[in-house]
Amino acid sequence: MCNDCKFRQCMAELEIENKIQDECGVFGISAPGIENLAKDVYFGLHSLQHRGQDSAGIAANDGGKISFYKKLGLVTEVFNDDIMEGLKGDICVGHVRAATKMQGHESYSQPFVVHSKMGSLAIGHNGQLVNAKYVREQLQEDGCVFHTTSDAETIAVLIAKLMKNCTVEEAIAQACLRVQGAFALVITIGNKLIGVRDPHGIRPLCIGKTKNGYVISSESCAFPLQGAELVRDVQPGEIVVIENGEINSVKYATVPVRGCSFEYVYTARTDSKIDGTVVYMSRREAGRILAREDDVEADMVIAVPDSGTVAAIGYAEESGIPFGEGFVKSRYVGRTFIQPTQEMRVQSVKMKLNVLEENVRGKRIVMIDDSIVRGTTSDKIIKLLKDAGALEVHMRLSSPPVMYSCYMGTDTPDRKNLIAANMSIEEIRQKISADSLRYISIEGLKESIGLGDNICLACFTGEYPVELYDIEHETGEKTFVGEYD
Repeated sequence: MCNDCKFRQCMAELEIENKIQDECGVFGISAPGIENLAKDVYFGLHSLQHRGQDSAGIAANDGGKISFYKKLGLVTEVFNDDIMEGLKGDICVGHVRAATKMQGHESYSQPFVVHSKMGSLAIGHNGQLVNAKYVREQLQEDGCVFHTTSDAETIAVLIAKLMKNCTVEEAIAQACLRVQGAFALVITIGNKLIGVRDPHGIRPLCIGKTKNGYVISSESCAFPLQGAELVRDVQPGEIVVIENGEINSVKYATVPVRGCSFEYVYTARTDSKIDGTVVYMSRREAGRILAREDDVEADMVIAVPDSGTVAAIGYAEESGIPFGEGFVKSRYVGRTFIQPTQEMRVQSVKMKLNVLEENVRGKRIVMIDDSIVRGTTSDKIIKLLKDAGALEVHMRLSSPPVMYSCYMGTDTPDRKNLIAANMSIEEIRQKISADSLRYISIEGLKESIGLGDNICLACFTGEYPVELYDIEHETGEKTFVGEYD
């Protein structure tokens, strides 16, 4: 690994320590007769960059012949004009992947391309399977060869194997019933662009219409750069097939819907709309509800940028306490050959945030953030404010305490490293040196999202939408059995 990649990994790990990370974003486009769609995918992936900064890839389908390019790095670093000119085809799929402590090698970059009896297949996956090891071992017993332990490769090989005896759509449906967990897929094979969402709808996926065809994306925020209009979400348990400019749909499973609540709290971009809910409005409403559940007296509401900003606006609107800026956030982490050091880790908060002393000096501050995960930086942020002259710092969170690890596609630490799983709220308050600490209630979060019980709250409650057993936290292995009916 080169020094630059080591630096990127160091910064990514610093971010993981502080925030929960989603693992991927997927994008696909079909425009019959348009030969080069790679640039459209490039802009789509750029819009989804917040979902993954570790690697990026594009696969282009030209009459069933698939070419692809994928590499570690940001979208702007991986692709250039020459590379995109070489990716010919009127169907393309793309993928961005988040930096995680596991599977950071370039071989895990997506899309994955496999070959089958019915032709080459390219797949991009967002989510996490909970029985991937079990499925992969079964396929290996049947003679299938794997190059990685990626869920995406597991799904792709399974589909390719099943296509020996049935249609593409039937193979995908059968594969989706054999795997369990969270998945949103974009697939291309033959002259088809296919979008798939898991039966519970845990990961988001939506369809947009352009003047020349259709796009499928993890989030609708990618559509404006395509000149696309949101058509609808891919429904939980649905396979959407776009072929020759037409959309067909296959419903392969019906179970209770459990969309990821953390998409609304943190992961999704604020201008996205997921399952009928605008993310910005949900976060603002969470701030308002948090204020209604609160009784603190203060002089100013500030946000930990950028994840707490919208909730802070809502909190200020509801409470009547003025909203102000407490921090300036550095937007740039440049390419460098400096070796990561412990000193850099210690300085990480100051690298990202600078306090506006004139705004906070002599004031009682309500500081809004989306969550506390490990609790490793909240105390440093509060210390920055108090060193700048803030009289009091009252921390407020627009999500309930994160007490359980996620196995549905959001990269959370093991439970032993989640501060709320190991300390009471008062103990956390003391650890981070806040004058008071309060989280939004479970019911308050549900109200802010507006989808009733159709959301997954497992990271707050431990009630997972699929059955789990024998979870080995130390090794990262997750073993599952069972299939959907």
